[in-house]
Amino acid sequence: MTVEVLPNTGRHRWDDTWLTSLQSFPATGNFDLEAGAHGVLMVHNEDIVDAGGGFDTHRHRDVEIVTWVLEGSIEHRDSDGNCGLIGPGLVQRMSAGRGITHSERNASSRRDDITAHVVQMWLPPDADGREPGYAERDFTEDLSTGALVTVVSGRARDHDTDALDIGNRFVALHIARPGAGTTVELPAAPFGHLFVARGEVELLGPSPTPLAAGDAVRSVDEPALTVRAVTDAEILFWEMHASFDL
Repeated sequence: MTVEVLPNTGRHRWDDTWLTSLQSFPATGNFDLEAGAHGVLMVHNEDIVDAGGGFDTHRHRDVEIVTWVLEGSIEHRDSDGNCGLIGPGLVQRMSAGRGITHSERNASSRRDDITAHVVQMWLPPDADGREPGYAERDFTEDLSTGALVTVVSGRARDHDTDALDIGNRFVALHIARPGAGTTVELPAAPFGHLFVARGEVELLGPSPTPLAAGDAVRSVDEPALTVRAVTDAEILFWEMHASFDL
């Protein structure tokens, strides 16, 4: 059983003229995403996208991409005809399957000058060559209670819930917006990845660990973890029951 804290300042950073990307797993350049993964989470980028900036049409294959917007909005277009405007509270899942091209841009014009603040996460499917797919859902109302909400899942237990399906039966993404002073219990999992998107929290235990925005925690074979919000906060937690090493 292990718990590893990864401070905000230890993340890999990549800058472009319109993008600042803070990466919990180095993803830009010649990196082996599988070798650097935790569980099956290969990419976890916190991106600041300038108004008018974005990625032109490019191709993906056999990857599940989940996008969560903290501020601003992102416009998505893909070769299957899907278009989406993704803002805070709305989760997007794109399954590349046997191949898909897409573009994603800050939906704000340079005249409006609204920065987009985005968390994007990549995982493999549990089988290659599937049909591409796209889904999105607004969880704003669900998250207003402060409780942990399952927003994306491939787990059989979640098939009849509001969670978006994902092409990997070993994973689930949970999000919470706890108010100051409240606690959230995270599910036990062979592999866990906690990310503090906003605010300050404590990971409770014999010696509580303070965590600030941008900090992450990777756990292996841990029982349920408990987080207490020091300020109003927003957290993301990947529950994973597989890894590339298994």
